[in-house]
Amino acid sequence: MFIDQAKILVIAGNGGNGIVSFRREKYVPKGGPNGGDGGKGGDVIIQTDSNLHTLLDFRYRTRFKAEAGKHGQGSNKTGHSGQDLIIRVPKGTLIKSKENDEILADLVDDGQQVVIARGGKGGRGNARFATPTNQTPRNAEPGEEGQTRTILLELKLIADVGLVGLPNAGKSTLLSRLTAARPKIADYPFTTLAPNLGIVRYKEHLSFVMADIPGLIEGAHKGKGLGLDFLRHIERTKVLAYLIEITSQNLADDFKTLRDELKYYNPELLKRPSLIVITKMDLPATDSDIGIEKINKLGVPILKISALSGFGLDDLKNRLWELIEHVHR
Repeated sequence: MFIDQAKILVIAGNGGNGIVSFRREKYVPKGGPNGGDGGKGGDVIIQTDSNLHTLLDFRYRTRFKAEAGKHGQGSNKTGHSGQDLIIRVPKGTLIKSKENDEILADLVDDGQQVVIARGGKGGRGNARFATPTNQTPRNAEPGEEGQTRTILLELKLIADVGLVGLPNAGKSTLLSRLTAARPKIADYPFTTLAPNLGIVRYKEHLSFVMADIPGLIEGAHKGKGLGLDFLRHIERTKVLAYLIEITSQNLADDFKTLRDELKYYNPELLKRPSLIVITKMDLPATDSDIGIEKINKLGVPILKISALSGFGLDDLKNRLWELIEHVHR
């Protein structure tokens, strides 16, 4: 199951208490103060893990608490610090504060960490309070409380190429032909209800990641269809491939609908390197040349393919790789 949003409670460890203690030995019955400090509470740390691809685990566990620091001891012994708690999330996870929607961290690299809740400091033992005028202090500090906060986790998939298209445009079929991914495929709209990732092998030792985004419809930026739930996953893709099926009644209008929805959601998406992919070329279509001629005037490169027959797939991989390399220059 693909889960890309979660709300969790994180609680850092409390600091240990400082203690009141005095040196008591056989020949020193009234020694000075030797109460040790409390240990620091453990932090809550969020770290990315490239082996994770969903926030599913947080559906079943929503409360995370780090270990508290140990109390101080006599003989000026400081208590042990509490163990930090590391929460692992997929790459591309955005962390927000539940209180004000403030972005606390945006984790995109493997192994990247952020301390999301800090453990409390340990309290000082009475040895810290000794002065020339008060050589037997009988007070010590309690440990500080660790931070507690409710945070929102939002996953935005990281991919080199994002497949964008109206429902049933052939995105899932194309992904299944170019990668080892096996998305659900059927001849009706909204077959894909969650983004799918796949690795496209290119030539001998190269590869790139492709994401199949659930179909967009007019008004997706307002939440229609599956809009807002999955538009976020387009934001991190480096290259966009607009898929339009050759059987469409108006190819140019379909392309405009897709572009408009991206523009209303995030105008920066229109600046991404892109390619128009006319799909299902194995099917008969009327007036398709007229429609393609209209799109040609928009200045976006066009390729024709048939994922079913394999027509044009090698050319498609070559063009996508060129666009990806251009982004990295």
